[in-house]
Parts: sequence; C-alpha cells; structure tokens
Amino acid sequence: MASVTTPKHIAAYASVIVAIIPGIIVAYLTGSVMWTVIVVGLTFLTGILVVNYFLDRFIYKKIKVIYKNIHRLKTQHLKEPGEMVDPIAEVSSEVMAWAKERRDEIETLKQDASFRREFLGNISHELKTPIFSVQGYVHTLLDGAMDDEAVRRKFLERAASGADRMAELVQDLNVISRLESGEVELKKEKFNVKELIEEVYESLELQAEKAKVKMKFKQGSERSGKVVADRSQIKQVLTNLVTNAMKYGGKGGVVRCGIYDMDEQYLIEVTDEGEGIDEQHLPRVFERFYRVDKSRSRHEGGSGLGLAIVKHIIESHGQSINVRSSVGKGTTFGFTLEKVK
Repeated sequence: MASVTTPKHIAAYASVIVAIIPGIIVAYLTGSVMWTVIVVGLTFLTGILVVNYFLDRFIYKKIKVIYKNIHRLKTQHLKEPGEMVDPIAEVSSEVMAWAKERRDEIETLKQDASFRREFLGNISHELKTPIFSVQGYVHTLLDGAMDDEAVRRKFLERAASGADRMAELVQDLNVISRLESGEVELKKEKFNVKELIEEVYESLELQAEKAKVKMKFKQGSERSGKVVADRSQIKQVLTNLVTNAMKYGGKGGVVRCGIYDMDEQYLIEVTDEGEGIDEQHLPRVFERFYRVDKSRSRHEGGSGLGLAIVKHIIESHGQSINVRSSVGKGTTFGFTLEKVK
C-alpha cells in the first residue's frame, strides 16, 4: 500500500532538519555527546510544537474561508430580510415543480385523448341509427318493394327523415367547430329581444301544432327588452331552447319565455312543463351528445349538440347561462344579455 505524505509528516521532517543544525553546532563547541542529544531533542520538540501551531492556524483559516463562501451562497438566495433559503433545497423545489408541470401536461394529454375517443364514439353512435335506417329502407325498395306504391312512399319518407337527421348532425358539428375555434365573428347590434322571441314562436308554429304545445310569455315578463348582441346567433339560441322545451315538455304542455330586467342585463328564460331533469344530470346537460334519457332522446331526434351550441354562443357574448329543474314539474333555461344603456 503506498504511503501518503500529510502536513503532519512534513512538520516532523522539518523539525528534524531544524533540530540537527543546533546539535552540530553544540557538538563542535563542547565536544559533549550528552549536551548534543539534549539540544537536538529540545529543538526537535520545540520545532514540532511551533510548526503544528502554524499549521493548525493555516487549516483553521482555510476552513473559515470555506464556511464564509457557503454562507455567502445561502444569503444570496434570501427571499425576505431574515429569511434564508438553502440553495440545495431551492434546486430540489425547482426540480419538483418541473416534474409536477410535466405530470400536469401528461394528464392534460390523457384527458384530450380520452375526449377525442369519446367524441368520435358519440359521432359514430349518432350517425349509426340514421345511416342504418336509410340503408335498410333503400335496400328494401331495391329488393322489390318499389312496385308497391304505398310501401315505396312510406319507405322513401323514412329514408328522407334519416338523411335529414344526418344533415342536421353534420350542420351542428360544423357550427360548434367554428364556435370553438373562434371563427365566428360577432356582429353585435341593438334589437328588441321580445320581438325576436315572437319571431321564433312564429317560425316554430307548425312544429308546435304538431306536438300540441302552446307557446306563451310568462306573467310579469317585461313587455320589451332592448339588448346588444348578435341577433342571428341569439335567434339560434332561442330556437334551440324553445325546440328543446317542446320536445321534452310533453304533448298538451306549454312553453313559456320570460324577460326580466337585471339592471345591467336582461335575463331571458325558457320554461317547459315536462318531466324535469334529475339533479345529478344538471351539471352535464350542456355537454356535447350528453342525453339524460338516451333511448327517448334518440327516438325523438336531434343532434345532441343543441345545448352545447347554446352555451358556446352565450359565453362568446361574455354572458352566462344556467339551468334549474324539478322532477315532475319542468325545466327552465336562463341566459343573460347586455342591456342597451
């Protein structure tokens, strides 16, 4: 094993060299071996003590310098007077923050992937029913039912209904895609929202008669309401909400719209007298393709995007929309619009 020369060894070697010189001088002057040994021994011990003293002082100073440097590094990371942050702890904190950020990004990507899978699954499910319907009626006609005039007309009407439903779904998908991407530019103008509701009622009159539903205004509603908004988009909002109310309000029911002055805004409400929505479903009614009663909803048609479109339009105006419902009594959708000042 190789020997290691330490400062202590160097001190011993230096003391021996320093002690020999006086010993040679004493031996030359006195010629006495005893005095020579005594002088050499005392000189050696004194040299050891002196060299060790200065060596210890040197090491102490070096340690003090190192300590000061460490202290300076710590004090450079002060957040507030008197509050000291350990650099190592700070680096560790930064690493942990970086790791958390990466985890959040990964979680977001997972949620996006899950959303895309669910979205594609919903689209395929919504398209499957009308596609199979059209396909079935057309193939039946081609297989010989064309010769029967009554069957031919009935099957063609049903195939046309399925095609209309597919067209509605594609159109609503295009609308919501443009809304989410910000492609739709608002064209705000001043208009009377009560007159717009009456216009929507007139456009849905035949549909209401077929469903045996009446359309009225709520008691206590404002007789007029001047608002600032994109008129065509708010018309779509009202059309979607009134159509939804007729669909789920039940035959013989009444759809009522109300306008209420809220100082800076007008609150517009659309209420039906249907079965209502259970509280557990309320937070999700504005989600795309979300249906409270899936079998009943698909039987009654619709793209499943109507309420999602409504929410996007209202929020693009910087306003809010909400829903409240009581099972067995009906549902009310309410949204706000900026009031003309």
